[in-house]
Amino acid sequence: MKTMNCNQLGGACEQEFHANTFEEMAEMAQQHGMEMFQKKDEDHLKAMREMQEIMKSPQEMKVWFDNKKKEFENLPENQ
Repeated sequence: MKTMNCNQLGGACEQEFHANTFEEMAEMAQQHGMEMFQKKDEDHLKAMREMQEIMKSPQEMKVWFDNKKKEFENLPENQ
């Protein structure tokens, strides 16, 4: 199991997520983002706007996703 925080995944806080795969990690971060959207958290809304800009370009999104996945894979396993 590995740990990443919201900031590492393009978000706006230090909330930690623990998962065995990057796909699980991304799903947890997405759920957290939805919660913050519903709460109208301004820092997270800003991060979401930035992510929406990246998503406009499939190539940019692929590079972002591949880099985050590589970052996850290079993390040490939790103790």
